[in-house]
Amino acid sequence: MAELADLETQIRVLGDIEAIKKLKAKYWRCIDKKLWDELEDCFVEDAVADYGKNLNFQGRKAIIQFLKDNLGSDSVITVHQGHNPEIEITSDTTSRGIWALHDYLVFQPNITINGWGHYEDEYVKQNGEWKKKSIKETRLREEWTRVK
Repeated sequence: MAELADLETQIRVLGDIEAIKKLKAKYWRCIDKKLWDELEDCFVEDAVADYGKNLNFQGRKAIIQFLKDNLGSDSVITVHQGHNPEIEITSDTTSRGIWALHDYLVFQPNITINGWGHYEDEYVKQNGEWKKKSIKETRLREEWTRVK
């Protein structure tokens, strides 16, 4: 019986990891497609975000408003790609993950930013769904280009 219980635990953990991967993919898709209402569903109410250089926000509404204010214009194009997830399930309702990031931003008409870095996230499971509790983005490199 112990083997069956171990298998059930492993299946649950793998399912949780897959759900967290889907949550992160949804986060980036919603930013890139400017789906702010859907993006809000990714966070718990009291989520916190640290996007670096004094860009710290407390609460889901504040995080979404910051993203909307800075990336919401039709003249801004974003492409976010996340790779190499390192996800650890720390309990039945908590987890954390580290993601490699590559993003490309276009601020029309003439500025592009090509960036690399990492996200360090914490997640909580509420009502059977994983949500973002905290985000910390660390930029390793940015290449800014002014297009003439």
